[in-house]
Amino acid sequence: MADDETATRAPESDLAEQSAIPGDSAVDQGPSLGNEEAQVHEGGQPTSTSQTPTGEITKFNDIECYITKPADYPHAPCKLLLFLTGGTGIHAPANQLQADAYAEQGYLVIMPDQFNNDPAPNSVFSAGDDKTSFLEQLKLRAAEVAKSFRLDMWLARHTPSSVLPRLNKVLTTVKDEFADAVQAGGGVYCVGVSVGGRFALLLASELGADVYEGQKEVSEEAAGKAEEGMIRKGPAVKAAVILHGATIEREDFHGVKNPIALLTVDEDPLFSDEVREAGLKTLKEKGVEVQEWTYPGVPHGFAVVGEYQDEAIKQAQKQSFEVVLEWLKVH
Repeated sequence: MADDETATRAPESDLAEQSAIPGDSAVDQGPSLGNEEAQVHEGGQPTSTSQTPTGEITKFNDIECYITKPADYPHAPCKLLLFLTGGTGIHAPANQLQADAYAEQGYLVIMPDQFNNDPAPNSVFSAGDDKTSFLEQLKLRAAEVAKSFRLDMWLARHTPSSVLPRLNKVLTTVKDEFADAVQAGGGVYCVGVSVGGRFALLLASELGADVYEGQKEVSEEAAGKAEEGMIRKGPAVKAAVILHGATIEREDFHGVKNPIALLTVDEDPLFSDEVREAGLKTLKEKGVEVQEWTYPGVPHGFAVVGEYQDEAIKQAQKQSFEVVLEWLKVH
């Protein structure tokens, strides 16, 4: 079920050049697929990708999803959680294990393929050093430019107008099939990682039906281009957690109606302080419940299962998982 050739890191972190951890690998390398003995922190957060995922790949409304359930479901009630991955997608072992960790805590987890079997490009190139020839450095720089171009093209293919219709198709089906879990939680919870965080934010929003259906981008609605009399839809989820979000824009906060939890990385180039602070201001002015936890000295992607060796990152992983569980519990 898991594709071992799929990297475990957030590939969009290729945009970040250096690690925030002294002596750590570059942020764009992130966690690697290792063979170390599996370890699990108290609270259910795995710290190794060498474990075997326990869920399965299935389809809802013709869209592939990874689904993982509590061991005692359906004999005991549980809540429905939509888990939105970063660019590595649903076949990445780290994402499957992270979904399993939430299932172990009593959530029925649906992880949809919002990228339509098109994970982000994630080649890793090492920066040249003083001993590298000029020609070799030139080749490396050209490779970096090509990689950046591929990433830009990938992001252009997976805007809200492409992703939101897929997510809504899945939600329509799972809300019916797992109505008991929806009822138990009073709605659907959502956790979004990296680029998935942007879509979690939008699913907690009230938007024009044309935006939810992919006929118009969020930016167009924010610019006042919404058609007069257009039906409004959403929010589609009752509460959303954004784990080190990426590609989030200011206008993405404008329609948010339901509670938001932001777990951010200090000085994260993929979620700038400017956008984050503007978003927080917007939410507070609108009276939307929002809480933020900032983690200094850790790389983008730290909150997802990985083979990090730095003890500070492992502790941040454990703490962030516990924070999310507690926040979901009270919502």
